[in-house]
Amino acid sequence: MKRPILIALAVVVGLAVIAIYNSLFIVHQTQQALVTQFGNPVRVIREPGLGVKIPFIQQVEYFDRRVLDFDAPSVELVLGDQKRLVVDAFARYRIADPLRFRQAIGSEFQFRGRLEPIVFSSLRSVLGEVSLFTVLSAERLALMNRIRADVNTALNRFGVEVVDIRIKRADLPAENNQAIFRRMQTEREREAKELRAQGAEIGQRIRARADRERRVLIAEAQRQAEILRGEGDAEAVRIFAEAYGADPEFFDLFRSLQAYRAALGDGATSFVLSPDTPFFRHFQDPMQPRLPAPLGPGPGPGEAAVTPPTGDTGLPAQAAAQP
Repeated sequence: MKRPILIALAVVVGLAVIAIYNSLFIVHQTQQALVTQFGNPVRVIREPGLGVKIPFIQQVEYFDRRVLDFDAPSVELVLGDQKRLVVDAFARYRIADPLRFRQAIGSEFQFRGRLEPIVFSSLRSVLGEVSLFTVLSAERLALMNRIRADVNTALNRFGVEVVDIRIKRADLPAENNQAIFRRMQTEREREAKELRAQGAEIGQRIRARADRERRVLIAEAQRQAEILRGEGDAEAVRIFAEAYGADPEFFDLFRSLQAYRAALGDGATSFVLSPDTPFFRHFQDPMQPRLPAPLGPGPGPGEAAVTPPTGDTGLPAQAAAQP
């Protein structure tokens, strides 16, 4: 009798252990769980730890609570300016509502098949309204935010939240690269020509203004020079007049010496003159009567001059006296 009792007790204990083991489950910190009973959802467990369920009746389905990646394949789009662009994008999402996710899609593998056309549709609708320059400029972040909002609106019924969407790469189609490059080169050359023309026009205006100012300065300087030259000439005439009035004989000697230096200074001028010509009156013996002074102050720098005859003057004798 004891043996059957022991066997029955062992069976009961084994069943109890199995039931306890089947009633306990662990939710990892990277997971969230959905408890179902006969296929119907009972409760959602989002916090990690040890959970309890009815053994053999209730089941536990686990869903990832981390941010998941979706790398979309490259797709060719037509932009708002009718340019074609090959876009390679990716998305990051997380399962926000496990119950709605299970009811709408069932599994993550099936969800990825539904996510791809939604992302492509949002890319086409948003990028189809803008130009290539906008896509390649700093406004791309605003475009990505619009695409993310559109995708979240479409994925709300799946219990999924898109955290971020980015364009990894945006290239022109291979057959359009050369045409686009030539068009861009032509546009840049046109802009360069316009800038050069504007620069030449500005430079011409600056040069004309500088030339006008130079002419004004030169004219003003010449006017001032003429004024100063006239004042100098007037002052020289006044000084000569005062000197002549103070001592006429000394002034006559001074002017004669200036005439001698101008006429005989180079030592290459020769004249045939009479010794008693008035030009050489200062070379005569002071005891003899002096010849009358010639009219005028004497020869200037451009007038003819003679060298004195050989005598006591100490000047070189280059003029031959003729009786």
